[in-house]
Amino acid sequence: MASRWRSTGAPNTNGHDPDSDNESDVSLSPFSPPPSAYHGTETSVDISMRSASPVPSVWSMTSSLRANVVRQEYGREINNYSEVYRLPADDEELDRLNKQHEMFVEVMGKYPPCLPEIMQDNVPGERKACLDLGCGSGVWIMGLATEFPESLCVAVDLVPMQSPTMPDNCRSEVDDINLGLEHFYGDFNVVHARLISSGIKDYQSVIDQMAHCLRPAGLLDIMEFDFYVWDHMPDGNHRRCDLETSTIARPWLARWMVFANIAARNAGGRPDAASHLYQWITDHPLLEHVVYHDYWVPVSPHASFNDFQKRVGTQMRDDILVCAFFCSFSPSSYLLFLQSFLKSGRPLLLGSGVPEAIVDELQVNAERELLEAALPQYIRCQSVYCRKQIP
Repeated sequence: MASRWRSTGAPNTNGHDPDSDNESDVSLSPFSPPPSAYHGTETSVDISMRSASPVPSVWSMTSSLRANVVRQEYGREINNYSEVYRLPADDEELDRLNKQHEMFVEVMGKYPPCLPEIMQDNVPGERKACLDLGCGSGVWIMGLATEFPESLCVAVDLVPMQSPTMPDNCRSEVDDINLGLEHFYGDFNVVHARLISSGIKDYQSVIDQMAHCLRPAGLLDIMEFDFYVWDHMPDGNHRRCDLETSTIARPWLARWMVFANIAARNAGGRPDAASHLYQWITDHPLLEHVVYHDYWVPVSPHASFNDFQKRVGTQMRDDILVCAFFCSFSPSSYLLFLQSFLKSGRPLLLGSGVPEAIVDELQVNAERELLEAALPQYIRCQSVYCRKQIP
């Protein structure tokens, strides 16, 4: 695959081109949350509510639970348990995540190559088990549960999965990962997490806990993105769009993403976790055989891209643009996919104190920029998987 699309091996330690001048972090936000908004150092779940028993972790899903775990905020349903994760948890968001999953499968493949062997039912007396942290719609974990019907699959998120097609061997639990995973230690052959960094306060600590959740030789599979847009340069390299929030001007999607980055950090999340995944995992004494991939995902089908990049760029643009419920994988409908992400980000930006007029201006112009496929830009997804050592 072309280098502009995917690279493997260890990343640059700071996630940047070492020769790039664009190395500075975004300055502190010029806006702040209103008094009634969230505070990143707190959680709305009392730790005394948590069960000490290994399984289930906190609450098993019931049909009436959803009414208690979400609240209306800026016209969307937001989880009611964590003040760190601020993206919606409603049907529109879950539809977007389902379509996003299809795009990621096309770009990255379904699983790491070693997963099928790990999940084979070939160890007498052991039932293979998989944990999906921040499962979203549950599309990943339900697919795995269907493919490996003898396994036990546990999906954890801030709101319960309520899918009528959930396999019998799959369980949904409501929990805040920030409260700890000690009740899962030693229980799983696979631990998976994807795009959870904006809701995690101490990502390195969570990696340590994920490692302890694994059985010997188990698989840890993590993917994150860094909440930046990257420019495609004439020499084939990528340059991160470091922009100020004091100026409201093009490039619009890149500027919107800087606002989202700051808002996620102000809420207590770690949107920068993607750039540290490889080092954190490589340094962990329980983890080995670390495999790293960079995936440069086009945000729109720019004229300079090849056919594959244009196809995926159309998919990513649709993820940003409109509700994925109405999408199918065709060039005309991909347009419906980065507007949904822009819409999903409204509670995050508004809740952090960004004036609604600015959010509207950023969103409208970012949508136009994407529709026109005006700029050759990428989202950088960083994937790391590894195995737990055998004692």
